[in-house]
Amino acid sequence: MADDHTHVQEFFGARAADWDSRFPDDGPAYAAAVADLGLRPGDRVLDAGCGTGRALEPLRAAVGPRGSVLGIDLTPEMLTEARRAGRGRSGLLLLGDVARLPVRSRSLDAVFGAGLISHLPRPADNLRELARVVRPGGALALFHPIGRAALAARHGRTISDDDLRAEPNLRSLLAGSGWRMTSYTDRDDRFLALAVRQGDE
Repeated sequence: MADDHTHVQEFFGARAADWDSRFPDDGPAYAAAVADLGLRPGDRVLDAGCGTGRALEPLRAAVGPRGSVLGIDLTPEMLTEARRAGRGRSGLLLLGDVARLPVRSRSLDAVFGAGLISHLPRPADNLRELARVVRPGGALALFHPIGRAALAARHGRTISDDDLRAEPNLRSLLAGSGWRMTSYTDRDDRFLALAVRQGDE
């Protein structure tokens, strides 16, 4: 686990300073994904693996002044950039691990995760931990501003059937982790999987 953490921290730590400038046009895509999460004023939401905090402002706008927005990331440099961009005004930023969230069980209404799923060291366990902190009936959004094929092409690869984010694989993974997938979109300009927290058996 420590090796996984070190790899993620090194990868994102080295890229934190120019992360936002590398993806300057993603703002509307983040706002649209947050809108699809269906938050209401007063809701409590976690941005899991918040990075530089690009989702925090639309999340704050959705839950309003009485809601709670928490951004947790494993990489200190990313949180530094989030604070530098003023995004700490939209939510509480914490250094932490999605494998062990410093959040009470069933205390949140929703989780937003941008680019998260491919960086989870133990996806089933990590998604189960996200389910732990969300009330039954609460929501999860797994988002990326471009789809699987476009992302693979950007890295000189092609997508395969064993890709964790392929619909049947992700649906099964979520179902085994306390979630029920309710919608799935994978276009060149958007990846968004929405799920609902199941009740405890």
